[in-house]
Amino acid sequence: MPSETRPPLSGAAAPEALRDLLVEMNDLKRVRSAGRQGSIAERLFAQGWGLLTGGAAPDDVALDITATTLAATRLCDLDAAFLTAAGLSDEAASAVLVAGFDAVTENLDPELRDRLRARLAPRPPGRPGPLPGFVAALAQQPRAGVTCPGRARILLEPPENHAEHCLIVAVYGVCLSPFYRADPGTVFLAAMAHHFHNAAMPDAGFTGEMLLGDHLGPIMATTTAWALAELAEPLRAQVERARAVLPDDATAEGRAFHAADCIDRVLQIAQHLRGASTTMGMVLDEWELVHAGPVKGFHDRVLTDMRIP
Repeated sequence: MPSETRPPLSGAAAPEALRDLLVEMNDLKRVRSAGRQGSIAERLFAQGWGLLTGGAAPDDVALDITATTLAATRLCDLDAAFLTAAGLSDEAASAVLVAGFDAVTENLDPELRDRLRARLAPRPPGRPGPLPGFVAALAQQPRAGVTCPGRARILLEPPENHAEHCLIVAVYGVCLSPFYRADPGTVFLAAMAHHFHNAAMPDAGFTGEMLLGDHLGPIMATTTAWALAELAEPLRAQVERARAVLPDDATAEGRAFHAADCIDRVLQIAQHLRGASTTMGMVLDEWELVHAGPVKGFHDRVLTDMRIP
């Protein structure tokens, strides 16, 4: 449940120590694998909603999906389903997932880290319920890109979709929740549902919202109600309560959500700019594209003789 309203915290507004983790995790919106539809983030968004409609408690889903996302940050689609299908025991698969989790979570709040790590232990999977229509709709709805009233938009390809954005904001929110003393389950559920209106409403960004003027509020209320109507009780009421933290930063949960939302929006653009500014020298020297091994000397001679780069 949301915490009581209180003044914003003084001092630092966000935990800088989590920066590198959040940057790396953002790439799950762009990682795909053969035989699997959509990015990892898109699929985890659907998995989360399936668990919720199947009756799992939002607090449990928040921890399960966040732990899985953190493990995937390094392991990508080397997930429990693949590892066990490839012949690993449940215990061995769990150990691999924990190793991936441990590789990126050094700077997480220790208590939260322990709670999340425990979710990677072997146990019977939750039984998913039917996916509401808004899950696929949000996965098909591109985000607007960079928009500003009075200016042409900057559209960077490929665009992310709203399912990917909601999932990453939800997981960021859980990771940030100890810093703001926020309830992670509430932050997670609010973030998973914060773009309900875009399941039906095309995203024209800040520019489109300003041009709608007084029509914006009623349209968003109508399209949000359409998505909420797809949920049965008690989940619908739980989502509505969680969404109550969205309008402002007056609560700890509101601050955790808005920090997560802001960070994701900026990092999404930053990854495009980072890719555009990467040089071949950086790739060869810092990332060791042609890495050490028995044939590295031959590889280097080949590239030299071909005058590549």
